[in-house]
Amino acid sequence: MPRTVWLLVVARGVNRLGAFSLPFLTVLISTDFGAGVTTAGLLSAAFGLATIPSRLAGGRLASRLGRRRTIVLGLTGCAGAQLGIATAGSLVAVAVFAVLLGLVFELYEPPSQALIADAVGPSERVRAYGLFNAALAAGGTGAGLVAAALGRWDLRWLFVVDAVTCLLCALVLRVALPADHAVPSGKGTPSDDAGRAEQAQPVHPWRDRALRAMFLSGTLFALVTTQITMGLPLTLARHGLEPADAGLLFTASAVTVVAAQPALRLRRLTELSDSAAIALGHVLLAAGLAGYAAASTMTAFLAATVLWSLGDVLVLGRVLTVVADLAPPGGADRYLAAYGISWGVATVAAPVTCTQLLQHVGVGALWAGTAGLCLVLAAAQLRLVEPLLRAPAVPVA
Repeated sequence: MPRTVWLLVVARGVNRLGAFSLPFLTVLISTDFGAGVTTAGLLSAAFGLATIPSRLAGGRLASRLGRRRTIVLGLTGCAGAQLGIATAGSLVAVAVFAVLLGLVFELYEPPSQALIADAVGPSERVRAYGLFNAALAAGGTGAGLVAAALGRWDLRWLFVVDAVTCLLCALVLRVALPADHAVPSGKGTPSDDAGRAEQAQPVHPWRDRALRAMFLSGTLFALVTTQITMGLPLTLARHGLEPADAGLLFTASAVTVVAAQPALRLRRLTELSDSAAIALGHVLLAAGLAGYAAASTMTAFLAATVLWSLGDVLVLGRVLTVVADLAPPGGADRYLAAYGISWGVATVAAPVTCTQLLQHVGVGALWAGTAGLCLVLAAAQLRLVEPLLRAPAVPVA
């Protein structure tokens, strides 16, 4: 892998080491400010809503300011907003800083993904993005432990440490990444102008029916994943367990993801089609979340966490490859960016759906319903999405 890829992988791991505060935002709002579960969920949803324009702004700023500047701006902004949440003295202040955090939260993603896409050839992108995801999991192993330790002391310190890691990551990338090139003035030679025109050839991801199907499926998958991070601390509290111990379960999930990477090379898995592997992953997710519905002890929660994490490995190991393969030449970054908006949509919805289900139908129904959704996704991948992936690309005007 080129040096740029490794820099982004290491920085991503460092940043992920501190990215353990968000699952506890609803808990902080509820415990420190006495807000109800519904209010806490709405404020978390406001954060998620702000991440959608953040991702779009990341792509625009990368083209105007440069990729390195945009990455540093996003990470520094995250640090400032996290410190604001940690020192907020009122619910209104927390709400303001949560929205500000959402507005800068996704600035990092488009330029970092574009840097990786440019640094390696198409045949190496799957491995490069795999390293990127492995860095997230590796950083998560430490993040969960830090969250469990600091969360017992004061939840606000989670946001302080998260801010410090964002600043550290920004400093490393500011020093180590290649400098941004000046934006072309349009006064180059005819050959330069032709090259720029070729690079600027329009790509329209949303006209691709297969991508739209993957986006819909990916949004529901992201909803499931986000409900886990939002709902697990609240679920433990409902069972009389320590909410901060969700950090231990997140650590177990990250360890499972890292340990399961070699299994992806097993012949039986590699011979599965992309849709079959994704469907199998959804089934494993359903089994693990059904375990949450029945669990009442940390041992049971741990076993269920390992099970759904194996499903997570299968899904994440294939969806980005499918999306990248759908893209026309030179359009992989825009297809991946468009698909990535699914996480912003899920971050808006999950705090509301999660808290409302907990409040009105209880813990068991929350996880049983989420498990059922995973089974629906498995069936839809095979019956609805797969035919679109096999069909010739026919963009819709």
